[in-house]
Amino acid sequence: MTAEPRTGARGGRITAPRTTRIDAFLLAAPTSGGTTADAVRRAVEYGVAAEAAGFDGAWFAEHHFVTYGCCPSAPALAAHLLGRTERITVGTAACVLSARHPVALAEEAVLLDAVSGGRFALGVARGGPWVDLEVFGTGLDRYRTGFAESLDLMTGWLSGVDSLGAAGRHFAFRPVSVVPQPEHPVPVYVAATSPSTVECAAARGLPLLLGMHATDAEKRALLDRYAAVAERHGYDPDVDHAAAFLAYQADTRAEAHRRLRAAMPARLAATTGYVRIDGSAPPITDHAAYLARLLATQPVGTAADVTERLAESVAATGIRRALLMVEGAGDPAATRETIAALGATLSR
Repeated sequence: MTAEPRTGARGGRITAPRTTRIDAFLLAAPTSGGTTADAVRRAVEYGVAAEAAGFDGAWFAEHHFVTYGCCPSAPALAAHLLGRTERITVGTAACVLSARHPVALAEEAVLLDAVSGGRFALGVARGGPWVDLEVFGTGLDRYRTGFAESLDLMTGWLSGVDSLGAAGRHFAFRPVSVVPQPEHPVPVYVAATSPSTVECAAARGLPLLLGMHATDAEKRALLDRYAAVAERHGYDPDVDHAAAFLAYQADTRAEAHRRLRAAMPARLAATTGYVRIDGSAPPITDHAAYLARLLATQPVGTAADVTERLAESVAATGIRRALLMVEGAGDPAATRETIAALGATLSR
């Protein structure tokens, strides 16, 4: 739908058109009567449909051990979609860095960027105090104190150096050769919901990927904090930030709300499957109130409602990439219709 700027692993825009790209955000969530394997296969098909509908990109979520989203490896699913498409950016939203080795993830990012001709974007997240840390052996300490170190090691690998070693608290190894070498900067985004993560990204000049739970005012507050910290560290704060939205279009606003109220509660209930290993409470416990908040703040309703709401959010925040969660209505037919409708509306 727009020209495609790129943001490098060390921050800063590579090109500078002030436009907003419209992408699909794919959870790979199961539907009634479908298996979890069906969910990941359908997610790829939705990505193919998004390209056909005129979207600029498609991004896969990554989750472990819960059915809220059934993709445990966003780069693996991204690789499959890159092979099925020709034009769109395919990204991860986001790889849980606290449960991964940053060098292994950087190697995968360079590989996908190379074979796709520069169509891969890497979104990473700190994640949460989930059982993933226990299963993969990274532990709570890495989650609590290791995100910045992991981020630096990953972006160091992507920076174009010939070799890289580590001598930190969480990673220590002798220098090894960077193979394959990145041919150009790989776009990196940092998913952020907290001020501390925002500051971590800003101190490195890396753009943010903001969640759909936040209002425009909350997003703006995080972006203002980002700008202050980025400038303090010598980075241009005017980078290509992205944000996720719940998006659904129908003939009337009432019909859009009815469809989402029918389908979303089961989707949100799946978040109770997260097993927390630090004794903390989940951030969202009242799913009905959360859904009401989404319906009041997200691009949901008629074509005019969707266009107006997205325009308001872009104007309020300055984001340049909107990731639209298109699976909200539940069944595959509705999702395909949503992708086609949103593509037609937002490419006008």
